[in-house]
Amino acid sequence: MRILVVEDEVRLADYLRKGLSESGYVVDLAHDGIDGLHFAVEGSYDLVILDVMLPGKDGFEVLASLRSRRKTPVLMLTARDAVEDRVKGLTEGADDYLGKPFSFSELLARVQALLRRGASGGDSQGATLLRLDDLEVDLARRRATRAGKRLELTPKEFNLLVLLLRRRGEVLTRTVLAEQVWDINFDSDTNVVEVAVRRLRSKLDEPFESKLLHTVRGMGYVLERRQE
Repeated sequence: MRILVVEDEVRLADYLRKGLSESGYVVDLAHDGIDGLHFAVEGSYDLVILDVMLPGKDGFEVLASLRSRRKTPVLMLTARDAVEDRVKGLTEGADDYLGKPFSFSELLARVQALLRRGASGGDSQGATLLRLDDLEVDLARRRATRAGKRLELTPKEFNLLVLLLRRRGEVLTRTVLAEQVWDINFDSDTNVVEVAVRRLRSKLDEPFESKLLHTVRGMGYVLERRQE
């Protein structure tokens, strides 16, 4: 799942990106309201974490513009913990509100709750459960099963599987996978994608008769059911 953090305090933004990335999310950062709104509208995010006090456009302006175009869940952050600010944020479309300072564990719990809530009515790309043949991925619980058997995946393996499943039947290059799952620019000397695909395939396909994850030589990888 992909999260956008719009926060002008660089140290806090980096702290949130590190913590959320370690929890299995892909995180993008924006440090002002103008860039934050552009990313939120043009990108595809499961959640936006939005500070109120921002240069360019404040969080309330970003929220109002975003709500006119997208229904992406929004968690607002602010050092101003006055009741009127919380009410304003919630009435203008924020899904939750967290005052600074806060513990990361509390923020993570709020993030997980919002993602579960969003999944109950369809995630930001339109599905709560993703399915292909006997494979099922529960986005809210971050759980994957095949033929009813739980697949024990690492956070990166899970994110890789979700990306492939959301774009099933489409050949995805190593560059796309590296950018979307690891948030890195592809380096031809890096084999992180191949290693992750190999590990995912050992859990997803090797124990089962039919294979879903295929290599397209010279192009990339595709998740699909093929006729034997």
